[in-house]
Amino acid sequence: MPDPMPVDLPDVKAEVEAAFAAYEHALVTNDVPTLEAIFRDDPRTIRYGVGENLYGMHAIRAFRRARSPVGVARRIGETVITTFGRDCATACTLFWRDGAPGKVGRQSQTWIRFPEGWRVVAAHVSLIDEPAP
Repeated sequence: MPDPMPVDLPDVKAEVEAAFAAYEHALVTNDVPTLEAIFRDDPRTIRYGVGENLYGMHAIRAFRRARSPVGVARRIGETVITTFGRDCATACTLFWRDGAPGKVGRQSQTWIRFPEGWRVVAAHVSLIDEPAP
């Protein structure tokens, strides 16, 4: 019996990987228009940040526009992108910033394909102490 929900279709996974890479580039270069375009422009879009809870694109947009471009560079690793069918995906990654020694960030995103392309509809960012090796 075929799987009714195919996971990690190669073409879909490649699309989401490219969308995630575009997001990461926009983030570390503080490309606010691209960051805004990647999130779904909808009052139901949510972004939980390290120090803020943002409900709706209006709040996300205000945060992005007010955020300092200083210290946004980071390194990522342990990125896991999983697609479900042709229109849903999750992207989870760890990140490190030079300005936060001894800390590791965690980021998760839910991506949905809309007629205009892949968009983040929910995101969560947190920071914890770097686990001991």
